[in-house]
Formats: sequence, C-alpha cells, structure tokens
Amino acid sequence: MFEISTIRRKTLGIGMAALALTMIAAPAHAQRDPGYQNAREAGQIGEQMDGYLGTVGRQPDPIQRIVSDINIKRKANYMDRARSQSVTVEEYARAQGCILILRTEPGEKYQAPDGSWQTRTSAPPQRHSSCP
Repeated sequence: MFEISTIRRKTLGIGMAALALTMIAAPAHAQRDPGYQNAREAGQIGEQMDGYLGTVGRQPDPIQRIVSDINIKRKANYMDRARSQSVTVEEYARAQGCILILRTEPGEKYQAPDGSWQTRTSAPPQRHSSCP
C-alpha cells in the first residue's frame, strides 16, 4: 500500500517519540466530546491506516461531522509536524496511523492492512508491514 524510503523511515524514527507525545493531546481532546466517545465505543468509527479517523460503514450525519472535524484538526497538526520533520504530510500521517492503531483498545475498530475493519481484541492489532 505504501512504502517509506530508508532515509524517510530513519527521519520518522528519530521523531517517533516526539510524534507520540505531540499526538496524545489530539485524541484526549476528542475524547471530551461524548459523541466521539460514544461512536468509538459503538464501533461506528475507527482508526485508519492513513492516520485519519474513519466511519465503519454508512453512518448518520452527526457521526460524519464528528469524523470530519477531527480529521480537519489532525491534518492541520500533521502539516505542522511534517514540515518540522522534513517529511511529506502523507508520510507523517501514515506513521501516525501506525501509532494510533497500536493504541486502540479492545473493542475498538481499526483498519487492517487489507483495508477491512477489525475489532481490536486483547491481541496486538494487525498493522502494515512498514509500521515501526
């Protein structure tokens, strides 16, 4: 699906700790919205491999708006962080997708490498082979 060059992978690897710390606030902020938390717990939304939140199947407009709002905020954050690490927004977002999928909790939805939606169990989630 995507490849990150060795140089880009090293660049991303150096900033991975900083990346993880910078993104803690975004999901925490989103979790303050009861609509977000309820949709996540109900399996209506989940983490995608591209670093953005996605809807699982067709969802009502209020859920679509929550996802869109969070993704707008994520993209703005990704753009800033990508510039500071000299990588593309897409590379940064995909690296973040690896982290966000890894941080899902049992019962939450995430996108597997084949593009299907999976429900996280107590086992580690399926992640793309390029994930660190």
